[in-house]
Amino acid sequence: MRKFVWIILIGALCCAYSFAQCATENLAIKAGEKLTYDLHFNWKFVWVKAGTAYMHTTSTVYNSKPALRTFLQTKGNKRSDFFFTMRDTLEAVMSEDLVPYYFRKGAEEGKRYTLDEIVFSYSNGLSHIKQSRHRRGKEPVFSEFTDSRCIYDMLSLLARARSFDISHMKVGEKLVFPMATGTKVENQTLIYRGKENFKAGDGTVYRCLVFSLVEYKGEKKKEKEVITFYVTDDANHLPVRLDMYLNFGSAKAFLTHVSGNRYPLTSIVKKK
Repeated sequence: MRKFVWIILIGALCCAYSFAQCATENLAIKAGEKLTYDLHFNWKFVWVKAGTAYMHTTSTVYNSKPALRTFLQTKGNKRSDFFFTMRDTLEAVMSEDLVPYYFRKGAEEGKRYTLDEIVFSYSNGLSHIKQSRHRRGKEPVFSEFTDSRCIYDMLSLLARARSFDISHMKVGEKLVFPMATGTKVENQTLIYRGKENFKAGDGTVYRCLVFSLVEYKGEKKKEKEVITFYVTDDANHLPVRLDMYLNFGSAKAFLTHVSGNRYPLTSIVKKK
């Protein structure tokens, strides 16, 4: 009986340790936060408004535990649909201290539709994920990965980044995180670029912290910019601008509306 009790206690401690290695104090996000963006694409050197994006964080319950759910949807307008249809819907569920639980991404791009799902679990001081990718007209792909570090999806990584304490970070400093992509796990490098004022889509000027998400390609590991994002230099760390470098061109997202933010927007330099 005593041996059985020790096994239960050790198992609980291992689970607590693995859970704690991913847990971080949520300093920026609260349920009820709503963000709206205008999307602009570059078509043959001409920037045009091509759609909208909407991100909303709510409270939920996952496996009988309180959690946060972030929902992100991007939608092209009729003008952009004439050239290229894009409908992306992303959903992430994480604990209140930002431990990833679940991720789903449905992406309609042109004639291709892809559905990625990722389920996260934790035991013995390790992070485990099971992921699947379904593509229209193709056989599904399933994979599993284990890592001693916390593995993120793109939305939980963004949430984690918003709670960074950058007070001691130097310009050019790099942070590396493993991120699940739907078929594999890749190290993603985040680089702090410094501070810059930016005029959002509604005309408000914010003082921003600038970060770049980069990949290293080829034998020479040449740095390739994936996303540059600007977050408010206040306790909210709201993303107000994203520059995305895509396979078929480039896109930008500009914040047009915010509500439900956790703290006052003290980063505002000039109101609209």
